[in-house]
Amino acid sequence: MTTKTDERGAGRLRRLVPAARPRRRARSQVERLRRLTAWMLGIGIFLAWIGPLGWFTGGTRPVPVSSLALGLLGLAAFTALQTRMIRAALDGAAAHREVAASGAVALAVLLTQDGHLLAWGLIAPAWAAGAALLLNRSATFAATVAATAAGVFFLWPDTWTAFYPDREAFGGAIGGYVAASLTVPWMNRFQLWFWEVVRAAEAGKAAQAQLAVTEERLRFARDLHDLVGHSLSAIAVKSEVAAKLAGRDTTRAAAEMDAVRGLAREALKEIRTAVRGYRTVDLGAELRSMVAVLEAGGIRCTLETPPEGVPEEGAGLLAWVAREGTTNVLRHSAATRCRISVAVRDGTAVLEMVNDGVTGAAARGGTGLIGLSERLAPSGGTVTAGSGRPGEFRLRATVPLEGAR
Repeated sequence: MTTKTDERGAGRLRRLVPAARPRRRARSQVERLRRLTAWMLGIGIFLAWIGPLGWFTGGTRPVPVSSLALGLLGLAAFTALQTRMIRAALDGAAAHREVAASGAVALAVLLTQDGHLLAWGLIAPAWAAGAALLLNRSATFAATVAATAAGVFFLWPDTWTAFYPDREAFGGAIGGYVAASLTVPWMNRFQLWFWEVVRAAEAGKAAQAQLAVTEERLRFARDLHDLVGHSLSAIAVKSEVAAKLAGRDTTRAAAEMDAVRGLAREALKEIRTAVRGYRTVDLGAELRSMVAVLEAGGIRCTLETPPEGVPEEGAGLLAWVAREGTTNVLRHSAATRCRISVAVRDGTAVLEMVNDGVTGAAARGGTGLIGLSERLAPSGGTVTAGSGRPGEFRLRATVPLEGAR
């Protein structure tokens, strides 16, 4: 039995000493989608900042320092409130106070700042974009119309004409502002709806898995009751009979106890048969499950299995290797791809797992691989692990199909 691991003693010591900077757990696809959705829902924050900053940097009119400081302070408060609203929307919670407070901040900015619609005026549709995440459709429509009207009303016409002396340019600015104000909130609602669909699907998968576990437990309990319930009832009855006959008919009492012993052995045999059936491993299902776990962690996987499958005596051992290998890929690498292959040749089953994203200490073996070696040793199996191509890690296990125990 050989295990190719570099610096085994040093690897064990490193596992005993906690790392100064523990490795961050890779985000799942749902977690990454939540993060992306949060950024996309922050379009209101982007609108609130991009207009005034563009006006300050590209405008020709002087901006008083006090007005600038007041406006930036309002934008900072508005950003904090909008961030809380986005988090509440993603979590399915209410945030009515934040909606009202951010609306008050937006109104204060409109009242105190002097600028055209595509500068400070963008804070009005920005507020509507955030409020739409926490309001129903009717309230969203009302908030959108109110925000658009407020932006147009509070930035007075003399300010518009100062920036847009041409009537055609003036009309284009008004039309673009109104179109953006009426569109952005509903875009945010659609994005939030998409996230809720994904979250509901994920919750459904979790509930389905839990239901499958519960059904399996019920099935096992039912099968166990059907197998040994009658035998145990017969044992109880015959034991009572033997106890009553023990004082006056020892021969018959002994016969009853012999029957009890036979029933007990038969019940034990049936239990062992049932448990042996539950312990049977479907290697194909195990490997597909491992692939699903890796792909959920953002790792592209390819799976190659023999069409005839792997005999039962080797499937269980290879399943242990696949589980340990999957754990290593997720915990000790920054892999983006993984290849799992199983082959049967010359009376031996061979499993290989190759993944990228391995550097430094991650390319060395550890206690998990040592445990696999010890598990496969009684059946004559071997485990080899180590670096392959630059940045790759290869795990290879072989199990003889004859004489496996």
